[in-house]
Amino acid sequence: MDRKIIKGDTYCAVTEDGRLMEYIPDNSGDQSGSIMLGRINRLMPGMNCAFVDIGRKKDGFLPAEEESASFTGAGIRSGDTLLVQIKKEETGDKGAFLTRDITMPGRYVILMPMNRYTGVSSRIREEETRERLKRTGSAVADGRFGLVMRNAAAEAAEEEIRNEAERLYARWKEISELAKDGGKPGRTFGTDDPFSRLKEDYAAGGYETLTALPDLRNEIGSQLKQASERTVRLPGGGNIVIDRCEAMTVIDVNTASSAPGGSKERTILETNLEACETIAQQVRLRNLAGIILIDFIDMNTETDRSLVSDKLTACFAPDRIKTVIHGWTSLGLMEMTRKRSRKETGEIL
Repeated sequence: MDRKIIKGDTYCAVTEDGRLMEYIPDNSGDQSGSIMLGRINRLMPGMNCAFVDIGRKKDGFLPAEEESASFTGAGIRSGDTLLVQIKKEETGDKGAFLTRDITMPGRYVILMPMNRYTGVSSRIREEETRERLKRTGSAVADGRFGLVMRNAAAEAAEEEIRNEAERLYARWKEISELAKDGGKPGRTFGTDDPFSRLKEDYAAGGYETLTALPDLRNEIGSQLKQASERTVRLPGGGNIVIDRCEAMTVIDVNTASSAPGGSKERTILETNLEACETIAQQVRLRNLAGIILIDFIDMNTETDRSLVSDKLTACFAPDRIKTVIHGWTSLGLMEMTRKRSRKETGEIL
């Protein structure tokens, strides 16, 4: 597969075999992952959360207790000034979702200075490799911080992993010292530019990095138009229809004007398999998140349904955002979820 990460004059983009998979304009206002100073405005004991001033019109939402059992932070009080990280950007009427369990991603590792957990990316399946990386991570962390070994760590030397972890830890100590000086809520530390973030997130995928050329810019522009269209045509003549609802996204697959050659069952299977590739592209390009329901064309055999499920899983495998294919519902819909981080492309554009 021909994979590229492109730095344009006013945007960053990711393409796979010439298909536009991600597009982030410079004016996106995306601060997901940013570490900043916040001040607790209100504690909400009934909701076990706090609303935090981060220098925006909308206060951020901070859980009073972090999910990880190995989080080392103390309790919070009204008026506290503390370091928080934007886990999910604000959307609609909701403020940014914040966390005190800060993560600092590198190419090989994700460092967690407020945690003591050592883990391995779920994308690494081989048990022997997982055990080796976990031992390496524990030795490098040495009880000072938490580490998650990324996919790229599987092919890296221990010295490379150690050097990166030490560099990230030194950066964290620098941020901690700067934060002691205080400042207004919203003071930001350690914001990576989107291009650097893309390179780190896709480090293990063999992506080439390059500067956009005029012809490439035109091609990206033509594909980007699809990100705002409700109906997207499939190469074989069918189409998918994407409807964004308040609570979820619903995608409908249609044969439409698909060529009638061969049996009806074969045509349906081919259209559904073709739709998997376009659905994965459009979900990533539009940065859709939350619950996604896909209404594939009805199939009569369990074999065909398994083929479509496996194809959809394979199409989302390169996605840097955590995506889970949950499978078929009792009504025959494919259910999946995708982690929310930054705003949807349509909102930004």
